[in-house]
Amino acid sequence: MSFQLPNLPYSYEALEPVISREIMELHHKKHHQGYVTNLNSSLEGYQKLQAENKIDGMIALQKAINFNGGGHFNHTLFWENLAPKGEGGEPQGQLLKSIEHYFGSLDKMIEEMSAKTAAVQGSGWGWLALDPQKKCLRVATCQNQDPLSTQGLIPLLGIDVWEHAYYLQYKNVRPDYVKAIWQIINWKTVNERFEKAHSK
Repeated sequence: MSFQLPNLPYSYEALEPVISREIMELHHKKHHQGYVTNLNSSLEGYQKLQAENKIDGMIALQKAINFNGGGHFNHTLFWENLAPKGEGGEPQGQLLKSIEHYFGSLDKMIEEMSAKTAAVQGSGWGWLALDPQKKCLRVATCQNQDPLSTQGLIPLLGIDVWEHAYYLQYKNVRPDYVKAIWQIINWKTVNERFEKAHSK
């Protein structure tokens, strides 16, 4: 069984003017597809090496599996937590109460997450996450395509700050992209993720 590129729940132009059709097509069809293709290839090679009991080769492939697997997983979450303007709803219920408890207000959470996400050095991600041990919300960042699970956290809302996510439109002004993306957050999905994670 191989991994597949997921279909987007909206058209490529649906997130304009915040994210252009050109960026969405390149990001989804080229970058995400590349992670899926390379993940499947790496896993196939890993299985072959495992059958041959070649542990050195298996170890060598771990980096490619982590990078491409993280890229596939992170992007799948990313597409789901975006929605056309006016369709994403607002934080509600226990999620909103938790945001207000741990950050003071929704605006303060957005301010903290935006600052930390824009400050990621090089390529990476900013996340609103649930700490399953402490049952608290946190803002966290990851380098490259490292999945948030490597920090023991459950992802609720992610912002991709690889240059391919914004450069064609926002050039080198990453903070403008991070500020704008809050207009197209799918809070319905974030609410659902929070409720599912919090109930475990």
